[in-house]
Amino acid sequence: MTTLTAPGTTATPTRRPSATRGLVHTVLLLHRPALYIWAGLFVALAALLLWLYGPGTDAAAAAWREYDRCTTATCAYDQDAILRYKSYSQYASLALTFLPFLVAAWAGASLIGREMESGTARLVWTQSVSPARWLAVKLAVPAALVTVGTSVLVVLHRRMWVRGQGRIDNTKGWTDFFVFHANGPTTVALALSGLAVGALAGIRLRGSLSALVMSVVWTVGVRSAIALALPYLWPTVRTVTSLTHDGPTRLGITVHSGLLTSTGTRLPDPQCGSSHSTKCSALYLRLDAVSFYTDSHPESHYWPLQLMATGLVLVLTALVLLVAFRLLKRQTGSAPRTKAAAL
Repeated sequence: MTTLTAPGTTATPTRRPSATRGLVHTVLLLHRPALYIWAGLFVALAALLLWLYGPGTDAAAAAWREYDRCTTATCAYDQDAILRYKSYSQYASLALTFLPFLVAAWAGASLIGREMESGTARLVWTQSVSPARWLAVKLAVPAALVTVGTSVLVVLHRRMWVRGQGRIDNTKGWTDFFVFHANGPTTVALALSGLAVGALAGIRLRGSLSALVMSVVWTVGVRSAIALALPYLWPTVRTVTSLTHDGPTRLGITVHSGLLTSTGTRLPDPQCGSSHSTKCSALYLRLDAVSFYTDSHPESHYWPLQLMATGLVLVLTALVLLVAFRLLKRQTGSAPRTKAAAL
């Protein structure tokens, strides 16, 4: 259809809304239930962490001071405050730890899998939106929300944990599996990895249930692999102690420990104990052992280990995304062009 204009005037083209902007709006509209659930989880967990950071820590610390001053078995202290802090802090750490699994399950089952299964995605591709752009927007919107939300929760968790150190005797140490990840960026990286794997599963399997299972299983595998590789992502520090000790010193994250011979050879710890024992002294003499050793990561290695693990997960996430885009391109070929797209 041709638009006529008066002589001497210039036709002003009609400005159409950006296809990408419209797709972003569609993603937010289509996944409003998940957005509301995510917002509810975020608010609830943030509120819990803020309570633990403030009143929860203060009450538990005061109770521990009362307990430390106890000189008799009948003295009073607020045991409920101590137990409440312990339970709620563990719940918060667990919630952050399992957040990537929820993201992966949702991405596989709903974000991508259901649309591939129902044919909604192919309908969108006929509306002047290429499959690559569709996937990019479908991932960029939740990735931004997951990154910002999870980062805020991680910061709150770390501030809560730091404030309790030295004040509350039953707080978990930095080497605790759940605390280690909940206090650092590996949680954010694992959540993004879950999002990417969920997308790949949805594209590959084209079914919401099968994609859900595959994405969760994959996320479990990534988490387990990171746990196994973590001690070897940064050089350890060796601590050498006398054979008069009961055994190798346990410091931070212990990677290796045992006996050192006079030639520097490492031997497994025979679990005998101190050389003050005649039996152990004879054993160490026979083995030519001169000291105990421990190769470990002290607390100063927390951030190097965190950053190395985060980088490793992000590289893996990038590879998964690359495979997802290539697989989508192979499955769809050239995106169909509509008349509107050609104008």
